[in-house]
Amino acid sequence: MQRKLVVLLKGYPRLSETFIAQELLGLERAGFELVLVSMRRPTDKKRHPIHDEIRAPVHYLPEYLHEEPFRVLRSLVLGFAKPGFGAAVKDFLRDLRRDFTRNRVRRFGQAAVLAVEWPEKADWLHVHFIHTPAAVGRYASRIIGLPWSISAHAKDIWTTKEWELREKLADARWTVTCTRAGFEHLSDLSAHDRGAVHLSYHGLDLDRFPPFGAERPLRDGSDSIGPVTILSVGRAVDKKGFDVLLNALALLPADLHWRFEHIGGGDELRKLKALAAKLGMDDRIRWHGALAQQEILAHYRRADLFALACRVSDNGDRDGLPNVLVEAASQKLACVSTSISGIPEMFTDGVNGYLAAPGDPAAFAQALERAIRDPARRQAIGAAAEAKVRGEFDHRQSIRQLEALLARPSDALSS
Repeated sequence: MQRKLVVLLKGYPRLSETFIAQELLGLERAGFELVLVSMRRPTDKKRHPIHDEIRAPVHYLPEYLHEEPFRVLRSLVLGFAKPGFGAAVKDFLRDLRRDFTRNRVRRFGQAAVLAVEWPEKADWLHVHFIHTPAAVGRYASRIIGLPWSISAHAKDIWTTKEWELREKLADARWTVTCTRAGFEHLSDLSAHDRGAVHLSYHGLDLDRFPPFGAERPLRDGSDSIGPVTILSVGRAVDKKGFDVLLNALALLPADLHWRFEHIGGGDELRKLKALAAKLGMDDRIRWHGALAQQEILAHYRRADLFALACRVSDNGDRDGLPNVLVEAASQKLACVSTSISGIPEMFTDGVNGYLAAPGDPAAFAQALERAIRDPARRQAIGAAAEAKVRGEFDHRQSIRQLEALLARPSDALSS
């Protein structure tokens, strides 16, 4: 029997969250009828082609309660008659005492709207991200008395307080997360039922990233006319470590000829360009801004090396296993990155990648130099990375895991 599934998202569609769109399309192809509910409207100027393949309708909650006061008030009045409204209010007030913020009030208002406008015949709520979306999902689930589940990723795990993680994990039927580091952390917080947390790598839709059959030139940085092209893809935010990468490039020996290309937007892009100018190398860098997936694929295939200097930010934010690393590896492109979160789950230093300590420009420069000076080894490492992606990171495996979890009985939650 086909099941109707409501998926709650922080924002939709988002260019930087193609792994979520890939999952949504996979679930539709598996026979689920989806209804998408987003807490934010789109802000990206570009749209990924995969979003046009997803048939599910999208509904938007009020991003700020004061923007749609009558909708929110109506939902609170009608929600009062729902079976779990009182229990949800108790949860909210207990949370508000520990997190006395406007954001907490907003989440309860959004949850009331979701509960009152709940799609007909839907029998499950699945929430992407365990921070603010899971707060909305938890209250809404309590109000209407239906089961829910969570996909936890990276920032949402590491920037949410432990008391809140524990309570969400206890209330949700199950939680999936995409790195072993995240899995171990959430399992420890869900000690009463460790089996409710599941490890599920996102993987790639390998049909969109077919094998790269051409041979890359064996550039070793010795030719000023044919420099080594180093590519990086990602939003200009602190956890991506682009300032570390720029400082590492500045430390490379003067006899190495290279150029750097960056793809992505982000709040810190202006600061990074200023840093590149300060380091005296802005003439060796090209900033492309956000690009569509097919354009990025072409850049993977033209580059000699991929670099991403991920780190843990001061607030605990960090990447899990960045999809761009897996994408680059799928094209036999050797990757230089850091040993945090899920990255060592994909790459082993010197075997199928180059890893350096996070936040250390000198160590990252050494890894870059190793990769640049030995192009034959670099290509062998790229080939080994591609083999791992195609053998272990096919997204269809994660879709099968979700299918199995969603096939469990959906009896109503007790209040």
